Amino acid sequence: MTEQQTEQLTKQISEELLLKLQQVRLAVFDVDGVLTDGQLNFLPDGQEIKSFNTLDGLGIKLLAQAGIETAIITGRRSPQVEKRAKSLGINYLYQGREDKLIALQELWSDTGYSANSTAYIGDDLPDLAAIRAVSFGATVNGGHPFVRQHADWSTTRIAGQGAGREFCETILAAQDKLQQLYDEFL
Repeated sequence: MTEQQTEQLTKQISEELLLKLQQVRLAVFDVDGVLTDGQLNFLPDGQEIKSFNTLDGLGIKLLAQAGIETAIITGRRSPQVEKRAKSLGINYLYQGREDKLIALQELWSDTGYSANSTAYIGDDLPDLAAIRAVSFGATVNGGHPFVRQHADWSTTRIAGQGAGREFCETILAAQDKLQQLYDEFL
């Protein structure tokens, strides 16, 4: 990470949060309102359409390259989410789970990870218990105000427009892995 990136990151995040971010080995994402803009779009036949941002997708792939596992916990069920998760190499997918904290605890039980090694990003009240249970709980710019009040950190970008990427890069920058990953594209 360059000196300028370190300075920018430390302006955004306290030393306490930097230490928490350095321990992250599992990054968990909500979908609607984080990896999408939160709108639900349906075709006349009832089929749901979801739009994902490629910035977020590359961020998730960068986490994997750095050895950080990824998961999705989402309240809705969607074949599009399953396809997107598979295409990005997301390790764990929990769909149809309004009980995000219980799903997160199941994820920990299934994987051996714990709250201390987990970061979670969500945008609304069903995400709040999970955000508060992990070491680094984040939300998106435009997330519900009550969630923003209780999260450790909020993105500057909005959902569906690179907020997920910002979350990924914040983790990677805190672990001093971001610049090396950038350099691979030179």
